[in-house]
Amino acid sequence: MKLYTYFRSSAAYRVRIALKLKGVRYESIPINLLKGEQLEAPYREVNPQGRVPALDLGEDVLIQSPALLEYLDEVYPEPPLLPFGAVPRAKVRAVASIIACDIHPLNNSGTLAYLKTQLGHGKAELDAWYGHWVREGFDAIEKLIAPEPYAFGNRITLADLYLVPQVFNARRFNIPLDDYPKIRAVDEACSRHDAFRDAAPGNQPDAV
Repeated sequence: MKLYTYFRSSAAYRVRIALKLKGVRYESIPINLLKGEQLEAPYREVNPQGRVPALDLGEDVLIQSPALLEYLDEVYPEPPLLPFGAVPRAKVRAVASIIACDIHPLNNSGTLAYLKTQLGHGKAELDAWYGHWVREGFDAIEKLIAPEPYAFGNRITLADLYLVPQVFNARRFNIPLDDYPKIRAVDEACSRHDAFRDAAPGNQPDAV
């Protein structure tokens, strides 16, 4: 199994956490987003969308982190990424969706590059844009989670896998987290778990 990844990609980060959590061995194939390797022909053959992550299973290649996480949870069910019960599962999925659907798409590298190169916005405007959408999402998430010590109790769920990479990005862009004590508590709890530590950007072979 090969994971096409970039050390700072939050989408790839989520999948790395799941792989580590479930004890699935994989080969890491770095794709340098800053150099545009994701848009070059060799990688387009792997993933026509030109984004990371992509998971090469040998006969098939899967793309899009939500699909990859669902695949891993179905094929490697222990430990499960969703709790028992329809309502608890819906609550976990809601937090994951706030990040996957409302924060991340507006703040990923492609969106920011378009705002800069095609629409002519400067760094200050990009930082304001980024911070606005993070805060919009975090304001809601802070009210939805209940650290015990993870986002929804004493077992790691999809919510944690989505939240930790987004917190990493927020800190990278110097977004204050003082107003989000519950989010910070979840991030701190996860930072003590081997799977999260091993999957962290700074511990990847392409980290610079």
